[in-house]
Amino acid sequence: MRRLLLACLALAVLAGGALAQTSKPSKQPASAAKPVPQTKAAAPKSPFPPPAFKLTVATWGSYPPFNYLDRKGLPAGFEMDLAQEICQRIKAECEFVAAKWDDLIPGLIDKKFDIVMASLEVTPERRRRLGMSRRYYLSPGAFIAAKGAPFDGPPSLLRNKRIGVQKDSTHADWIDKSFRRSAQIKRYATVADELQALAKGEVDAVFGDKAQLWLWSQKPEGQCCELVGQDIKDTQTLGIGVAAGIRREDVKLREAFNKALGEMIADGTYKKLDAKYFPFSLN
Repeated sequence: MRRLLLACLALAVLAGGALAQTSKPSKQPASAAKPVPQTKAAAPKSPFPPPAFKLTVATWGSYPPFNYLDRKGLPAGFEMDLAQEICQRIKAECEFVAAKWDDLIPGLIDKKFDIVMASLEVTPERRRRLGMSRRYYLSPGAFIAAKGAPFDGPPSLLRNKRIGVQKDSTHADWIDKSFRRSAQIKRYATVADELQALAKGEVDAVFGDKAQLWLWSQKPEGQCCELVGQDIKDTQTLGIGVAAGIRREDVKLREAFNKALGEMIADGTYKKLDAKYFPFSLN
């Protein structure tokens, strides 16, 4: 019995020691300490400010050198150069697209585009539908005649002469107002038709858009002729020029566009872009 009692006491002592070891909190080794999260290295900061917003600028792409498609099929030309400079100044990321002429204004209204720069003449109808920007170019009316012709002076030198003009155009309206009784006016369906008549000697001079006439005079078929006389700027008949089409509700965009264009004119940037394409000013 005494041996049994001693065995029970020994078992109790051993059990108490084991319990003490399991209940005592163990000290965690330093190597098992919770890892400190590592922060990612910051990306290098771009030296260029991020764009304030994105815009889609649409053009026609079939009226060189104002707008056309380059060898890669991308919109280019005088108007696209202006647009790129304006986009940089208003801190906008711009995408340039070409569209069919009849789709430009509907696409703008339907928010497929944000700006249309496609040699849009400012007209009362367009002003009712769109928020037109300030004028960014004006190609005045002008005469073109055979080289050496005695017409390089006031329009009155063309009295009693044969003048070609495109029918149903603002240029035809001006010719009617100015020469209806003093010259023989010949009307043609297209500008190409009237210029062909001039090259053949069927008319003495042609009246039309100065930029178009000058561009033709630089081609092989136009080597016969040159611009003559003074520029014709009649806002009541020939209009006030070309502007960008912007939605009427986009007032802040129109104001930013106009501000950037004004700065370009003031600091000489516009003049440099103009001289890249023409030997005369369009503003």
